[in-house]
Amino acid sequence: MPTFAHVSDLHLGQTSAHQQAAARVVEALVDARVDHVMLTGDVTHSGRIDEYELYLALFDPLIRAQKITVIPGNHDRSGEDVAELLSDGLRVSVDTREGLFMVCIDSTAPHNRKTFRSHGTLGQETLESVDRALDLAPSDSLITLLLHHHVVPLPVEGLGEWFAERFGWPHAAELPLGRELLRRVKGRCDVVLHGHRHVPRHFRFAGERPLQVFNAGSTTELGAFRVFSHQGRSLQSPHWHAAQAHLQQAVDGELSDALERRASDQTPLETKSPRAPGPTAPDRSTAWSSPEAPRFDLESKR
Repeated sequence: MPTFAHVSDLHLGQTSAHQQAAARVVEALVDARVDHVMLTGDVTHSGRIDEYELYLALFDPLIRAQKITVIPGNHDRSGEDVAELLSDGLRVSVDTREGLFMVCIDSTAPHNRKTFRSHGTLGQETLESVDRALDLAPSDSLITLLLHHHVVPLPVEGLGEWFAERFGWPHAAELPLGRELLRRVKGRCDVVLHGHRHVPRHFRFAGERPLQVFNAGSTTELGAFRVFSHQGRSLQSPHWHAAQAHLQQAVDGELSDALERRASDQTPLETKSPRAPGPTAPDRSTAWSSPEAPRFDLESKR
């Protein structure tokens, strides 16, 4: 069965630990022999050319084998703005591999070059471009949508996001038309993959053609990534693959139950995301259990 891996938020250049973790991730991806890799933004931490060149050096085996599809994140727009180097400069583009049809959305914006302005953008023209791209999708392929920013409200992670949400600043907000995007693609798309938030999440919309949404979290912070198997439009439940072999047994043991819980998560109901009780830092010890995403109603206009 063909496979693909989802990685995100590498933040190369932030610390030497991020570089070392990324090197281990690439080694694990190659060893796992995945057929393709989808990288959903924040490849660099400060948008510098040297950070981009570090990405090219580390991911060279996958780039040369044409086994990776990349979209930019908000951090890639800062500094020297390497976003266009990571993509083709289009707001919406299509990439294909055997059995895979990938619609790639650039959700970044010029305001991402400013401090505390990390939120994304998604307009009507982009939605119409996505519609046109999906019109081209073959009926026998897994249809996947890639973007960086989250499409629905998610619990805050850290003090900055808590203050932004508390005072109504857009810094931590979901994409303005994220819910409309999901409404449009439901029934025409199988998987939505994104990054931006560093705690991994997964939820599922039931229906004749289910739609699943996965947030990878920060792959370099987690030291692990999801691997998916697919055949036609059928997607198997993913498994987590550790970037270091000696951690794999622990990953398998701690994540299997969590994956089963998430697979049974049937949205919708509530329309608001849970509010953090106060300004506390995210608990990385819970990252492996990948907490459930908030429930919400796709038909809600909010």
